[in-house]
Amino acid sequence: MDNLWFYVTLGLDHVLDFSAYDHILFLTALTLPFTFKNWKNVLLLATVFTIAHCTSLVFSVFEVVVMDVTFIEFLIPVTIFITVIFNLLYAKTQQQQKSILLLVIATSFFGLIHGFGFSNYFKMLMAGEEEKITPLFGFAFGIEFSQIIIVLSVLAIAFSVQTWLHVKQRYFVIIGSIAVLLITIPMLINTFPW
Repeated sequence: MDNLWFYVTLGLDHVLDFSAYDHILFLTALTLPFTFKNWKNVLLLATVFTIAHCTSLVFSVFEVVVMDVTFIEFLIPVTIFITVIFNLLYAKTQQQQKSILLLVIATSFFGLIHGFGFSNYFKMLMAGEEEKITPLFGFAFGIEFSQIIIVLSVLAIAFSVQTWLHVKQRYFVIIGSIAVLLITIPMLINTFPW
């Protein structure tokens, strides 16, 4: 049980670590266009992201796929950048008119990329483990729980700003997306592999 709890807390720390804020930025960008009325959709996206993230960890731990970490470290801010650009392009579109399918597909792909970014470290931790499934489930649970915390926090901030400061949702999405973009650009420059 201690071993399982170790991996649950590792998943929590992986997402909520402010010194490695790429996960927080991606989830913030993903959540910005949503409100509490659409909480099911945003939680679906967070779960899809968790499943994809953990799938790439499984591929790595069992050495099905081995990725170049330098390239992956660059692709992670690219996923944030693309998500923000999507938000800015579709800021005028009403949430009801947006297709969740495109977001599910993109989130799945981006989750795989983010998982491969953590895979080498996770593989080193798993080297001493004979049984690998329980740690993977513990880690997945930690990731999912921490992502729900971030998603609910962004939704709460959106609700507060839009209700009490009377900021229209469209402007909130644009301002929030630009803020995430400004934080992401230095990450893109610093991880550029060529």
